[in-house]
Amino acid sequence: MKFQGQDIAIIGGGNMGQAFVAGLLSSKKVKPGQVCVTDVQKEILGSLKKKFKVRTETNNILAVKKSHVVVLCVKPQQMGRVLENLKGSLTSQKTVISVAAGIQTDFVEKTIETPAPVIRVMPNTPALMQAGAMVYCLGKHVKKKHDTLAKDILSCLGRVWKTEERHMDAVTALSGSGPAYVFYLAENMAKAGKTLNLPESLSEALARQTIFGAGLMLRQGQEQASLLRQRVTSPGGTTEAALRVMEKAGLSEVFEKALAAASQRSQELSK
Repeated sequence: MKFQGQDIAIIGGGNMGQAFVAGLLSSKKVKPGQVCVTDVQKEILGSLKKKFKVRTETNNILAVKKSHVVVLCVKPQQMGRVLENLKGSLTSQKTVISVAAGIQTDFVEKTIETPAPVIRVMPNTPALMQAGAMVYCLGKHVKKKHDTLAKDILSCLGRVWKTEERHMDAVTALSGSGPAYVFYLAENMAKAGKTLNLPESLSEALARQTIFGAGLMLRQGQEQASLLRQRVTSPGGTTEAALRVMEKAGLSEVFEKALAAASQRSQELSK
């Protein structure tokens, strides 16, 4: 099942909802009139309608009624209320894609009380630029055609992987929250450069370009990150001096603890 010709309702017009709109339309597989976005803020809907020419609606039930695919782009704390409102509307004829950290497929299935095919997705914010890491898993009512449909839709926002639901909390910790770690690294690299008396604008630019270039090498190459690191670490050189400080500070352990905390929080959100 491909999504050409199918109407899509996106519940929630925030960053991820906007990413879905941009990705779907850039794929040329759907037309603006086939996409309907809902939100409680009329200002957001007005902006989306002006920018993308999509349909907008403040009533979730009306949007879902006219759609084949429903993308739930709401916060985890709001999911229960949204699903209760849509109970009876999310039938087995709808393909439901849930984009909310920690919300398990069985929670969606039990709340809507229908055998609708539910697909859980963990994206990340680079999806706004069609460069996201999109990981999904399947609910118990999903058939092969729904799996194909989900992959087809998600591929409009970046690279796609399928996994088992038991891995989704770890995925959330690694790639879902991951962009914030990279931004934090860029922030601190630039800050350290300024401490070394670099002009602020130059320090910021060098941090951004260095992370962009390194990311491109990781994305387009086949070598492991550890090998790439070794290649730029000459014995007795400047890079080795910096890495020794990081190792002494236990940076590897910090990352392990940080991701464990994020994974734990994802588990808590499911409850």
